[in-house]
Amino acid sequence: MNGKQRITAALNGTWPDRNPAMLHNFMMAAREDGISMREFREDPRKIAHCLGVAAERYDLDCIFVDVDTATLAGAMAVPVDFPEDSPARAHHAALTSIEAVRDLGPPEVANDRRIQIWIEAVALLVRDYGNDLCIRGNCDQSPFSLAGAMLGLDRWLMEVASGDSDELVHQLLSHCTEATCQFIQLMAATGAHMLSNGDSPAGPDMLSPRLYATYALPYEKIVADCSHRAGLPYLLHICGKTDRILGPMLDSGADALEIDFKTNAQLAHDACKNRATFVGNIDPTAVLAFGTPEMVKGKTEELLDIFADTPRFILNSGCALPACTPQENVRAMLACRRTL
Repeated sequence: MNGKQRITAALNGTWPDRNPAMLHNFMMAAREDGISMREFREDPRKIAHCLGVAAERYDLDCIFVDVDTATLAGAMAVPVDFPEDSPARAHHAALTSIEAVRDLGPPEVANDRRIQIWIEAVALLVRDYGNDLCIRGNCDQSPFSLAGAMLGLDRWLMEVASGDSDELVHQLLSHCTEATCQFIQLMAATGAHMLSNGDSPAGPDMLSPRLYATYALPYEKIVADCSHRAGLPYLLHICGKTDRILGPMLDSGADALEIDFKTNAQLAHDACKNRATFVGNIDPTAVLAFGTPEMVKGKTEELLDIFADTPRFILNSGCALPACTPQENVRAMLACRRTL
């Protein structure tokens, strides 16, 4: 089997010939290629080259195309900082208050330059690797996260928790859902094989399960449906300890859940086993970036043992790998892949 076939099998719940793997490695790939994050994010050819070379270097089954978590926010008029050698980041809110939602016009992200760069990079990777490797087109932030960037996360969480402006909160979520779905549709048109979003501020580290079910989940469902209407499997990523919302995350309709290392892997196994594919969840920092190869091997073997009874498993870090991650640690993780 080739990498594309392995990932497809895992998503469909059929056995691949070995454990498939992807890496959330855009920062590491740029560092390995000797370019800054500024150079990386401004040139689709450099994005494609860095990620393609890394896929060859580590014998990956999937190229995970990510750039930062502020591209959609920037397309929605959120001020964004562009550090020389760190990912872009939302700097200030675009809205002065929740009442400003009333003045928003329809979102339109297709002509944003950074959206276009991201889309072109995925198209280049599909052209060069798409017959052999799965190309995962990440589509930046889910609606709840994007709304937080637009209003400012602290103010957004206070509005959600208070319930005082519920109509306007849902209006902003609908606005952000339209923007996210536009990105999904643009990404689907590249020929990517699977799509994904991240919704980390919606996790239990910041939001109660009750509020997640009310304000994040319904809009995650719409985005997952949008991907499915395009004929593509969909992955949902939420950082942090997601033990208490694994069931609702599955209710989103996502075909795969990318789970952070803080989540109990056995709980995730039991929740996902017959419903969705688990992607993750080796600690990207303490283990992969700053651990030893022996530590990496031990943690990876533990994870593979838990998921040995199901084909619905894709090996990955739990979140983005730091740029300084040693190659020998990544190789130690990937060397643990088993023939099935």
